[in-house]
Amino acid sequence: MKSVLLKINAWLHLWLGLVSGIIVFILSITACVLVFEHDIKDLVFNYISVDEQTADAQLPPSVIHQKIKEFYPDKEVSSLWYYGLDKSIKASIDHSDTLLYVNPYTGQILAEVDHEDIFHFMDEGHRHLWIEGKLGRQIVGWGTFVFFLVTLSGVILWWPKRWTKRAAKQSFTINWKAKLKRINYDLHNVLGFYSLLLALLMALTGLIMAFPWMRKSVMWLSGGMPPRPKVEKVEPALTDPVLQDALVVADKIWYKVRTEIASLNKEAVIIHIPEEGEEMIYACTDMHSGRWRDLRFDRNTIDLLPNSQKPVREAGTAEWISRSNYALHTGFIGGMWTKILYFIASLICASLPITGFYVWWGKKKKTKKKGKIRRPKVEEICS
Repeated sequence: MKSVLLKINAWLHLWLGLVSGIIVFILSITACVLVFEHDIKDLVFNYISVDEQTADAQLPPSVIHQKIKEFYPDKEVSSLWYYGLDKSIKASIDHSDTLLYVNPYTGQILAEVDHEDIFHFMDEGHRHLWIEGKLGRQIVGWGTFVFFLVTLSGVILWWPKRWTKRAAKQSFTINWKAKLKRINYDLHNVLGFYSLLLALLMALTGLIMAFPWMRKSVMWLSGGMPPRPKVEKVEPALTDPVLQDALVVADKIWYKVRTEIASLNKEAVIIHIPEEGEEMIYACTDMHSGRWRDLRFDRNTIDLLPNSQKPVREAGTAEWISRSNYALHTGFIGGMWTKILYFIASLICASLPITGFYVWWGKKKKTKKKGKIRRPKVEEICS
């Protein structure tokens, strides 16, 4: 019975691996690039970083907005992204793909950038294989699910029948002096084991992003999400004051978030410029290690609304997993060291379909050779 189950596991590992191979390769290679996206941009583009000054020297959203309007009078600024004292401000205009980078101390426009760059191209490949609509996302989601199963079945194949000294050495080390086929097998078997935990973590967090049922299941198993407080909309009376000016509101929220609310990376704040008639204003803070905190404010009172997120340190298990899922998926959660580990793991995952295919192809050719029947020559028959 045990041998039958092992054969079924080997069969599933082979064919599921062949089916998902191309998808896994694309997702892994794009992940290798995306994990260092911000670091590469900091090195390559001179408009990302600025000379650091004091927090008080930064210009508020209203002044940045005014500076932008001087050069783009027909454009509407939808949001301003303050990234810190040594970084430029990113401004989104007209909800389009055009981004402006502005010096936070002078208001000088440093660059006008199209969102459609090489990193956006890689991101689209990683998210939906450059296929528009739900189809691409479904292919990526189910491809990730298959990879998750293949990885688990690979653990069973890797596990030695007997834990002898020789078996342990073969399971944990690559024999670089062996023939090419053996080296390829070791690269698949040994490196697959070393990348196991991160591969499973990346796959699981990817599944949480891809499928609502997976997200709900994980949240339920981890204790469930806290109920969302409802914000009742009160119909304004005739005597109620008109809504505050959009830029006045943006300045007040920006100041309040930095001085009263933020606990991590305080000078990194996203401020949404409210549109006409908009009563609930969005802002974002505590952007650190791939996590963030969503805030919502009442436009008139500038009070923090109940449906705003609390600091992540106050979150329960389920909420912590939910808010940390992106950081766990990308490797941002531990800074540069985890990025490097995720890069190596992604590179190994990209190699597994290639080395696995070569293992299968070698066995296939070997089987064909064994299956050939040698026909005797005429002289041998007559003798």
